[in-house]
Amino acid sequence: MNRKNVALILVGMVTMSLCASVLSQDWVPSRYGADDRIGAANNLSSDIVLQAARLITTGKVYSLGVETAEDSPAYGSRTFTIDIIASGANVPVGADVLTTHDERVTTSFGIGSQIDGLGHLGIGHQYYNGLTSEQIVADGGLVELGTHSIPPIVTRGVLLDMARHFGVDMVSEGTAFNRAQIEAAASAQGLQIRSGDVVLFHTGWMQLLGTDNQRFIAGQPGLGLEGAEYLADLGVVAVGADTPALEVIPFENPQRAFAVHQTLLAKEGVYVLENMNTAELAADGVQEFMFVLGQPKFKGAVQTVVNPIAIR
Repeated sequence: MNRKNVALILVGMVTMSLCASVLSQDWVPSRYGADDRIGAANNLSSDIVLQAARLITTGKVYSLGVETAEDSPAYGSRTFTIDIIASGANVPVGADVLTTHDERVTTSFGIGSQIDGLGHLGIGHQYYNGLTSEQIVADGGLVELGTHSIPPIVTRGVLLDMARHFGVDMVSEGTAFNRAQIEAAASAQGLQIRSGDVVLFHTGWMQLLGTDNQRFIAGQPGLGLEGAEYLADLGVVAVGADTPALEVIPFENPQRAFAVHQTLLAKEGVYVLENMNTAELAADGVQEFMFVLGQPKFKGAVQTVVNPIAIR
């Protein structure tokens, strides 16, 4: 047997060993069943919608989204450009002459306020419920776990005001929210986090947007690994914050990048909401509200720009 064949066999053995190691992880299969594709959205129900509707006392509506623009800070090579295309024609329709505009947009959906789907981030090429890259990715986008398949999220929203909890106007980068901090903030606000909730953190970090975009994207306060595990165990559907990545940066463990995303998306099927505009909710002292999100159904997307609505 020549060296080339020996090398190929060794590579194959190592690959099989790595795959077996991944497949043996205790997060596969999902708690929602081996065939599940929607994760913690299974915790939504018509009863939860009715309970959330009863939280509406004033009818005030809050937009939680921020604008996506060409100068929006974004990670890596993500960009956004938009061109307006005039029809160039005057079309007579009865007594009117119609003129039109269209647009041509070139972008990543991971800019501005966004939801991360379950096919966005995996561990060793394995994604939610053990699905591999080969199983979910095709030329036309994701065939499994795409954001187009996320059910409408209508539920109770909970705002944890971490700026108020720490007694500051803006929580500093590197500050992690783990179980102790989450329980303390919730207790101080008289809140109990329940299965089916969407939990949002207010940190004041959005104050940097448009004034110091470099600092805004370079680091942030946010959810820690233990906090992510705690919230997932409670059965929350999604977790978000007024920060670009939800989780604390610098990372708690420098050797583990985006460990919170790994836990929420790949292991627990909990959706991630980033760049949520929580300032007005916090200013009004809103602690719980009806949360409404119907994401655009761009087939095959791994993440998508959203504008969730909070109704008080």
